[in-house]
Amino acid sequence: MDIIPLVSSRVDMALPAEGSTYATAAVDTPIGRFALAALAAGLTHVQFAGSRHLPHLVDRPGADATARDHVDTAARALHEYFAGTRRGFADLVLAPRGTPFELRVWEALRTIPFGATRSYGEIARQVGEADAARAVGVANNRNPIAIIIPCHRVIGADGGLVGYGGGLRRKAWLLAHEGTRTLSLFP
Repeated sequence: MDIIPLVSSRVDMALPAEGSTYATAAVDTPIGRFALAALAAGLTHVQFAGSRHLPHLVDRPGADATARDHVDTAARALHEYFAGTRRGFADLVLAPRGTPFELRVWEALRTIPFGATRSYGEIARQVGEADAARAVGVANNRNPIAIIIPCHRVIGADGGLVGYGGGLRRKAWLLAHEGTRTLSLFP
């Protein structure tokens, strides 16, 4: 597993206190390279390398050993997931940053079992905001920890594949990997 510096032009999420150092890593998967980042508090990012959602992150010597452990554990977990030997990530320590609503949505996403899907409306009802399906879609799009917070498992009300930051072909691949049946994206 290579350690890579991660750089992005988008820095609109809340960043940790001055002096905090991220541990980062890259993981190659069947659907592309993922960039991982963590602080001592937990895993903060799993995004496709080059994603516009990555804040400016640089892995420096001296990154907290706990942060390094979070990244290494997540990298192993992703390898296991793509190898078909892991179905969940409840054992990982996560530290996403977002609004209170986003955090509620992301926690709800973690309850969607491997091989299952939920609609945006179902997630909205689960977080107590029945009329907020579009807001759930926005929160889903801002999910900083792809795969592990399984935003790919959220589908349209009609069962169709809609909206995925990694692209719909990757979403379809992930759902097929999990044995999920959805409406066909590609006739």
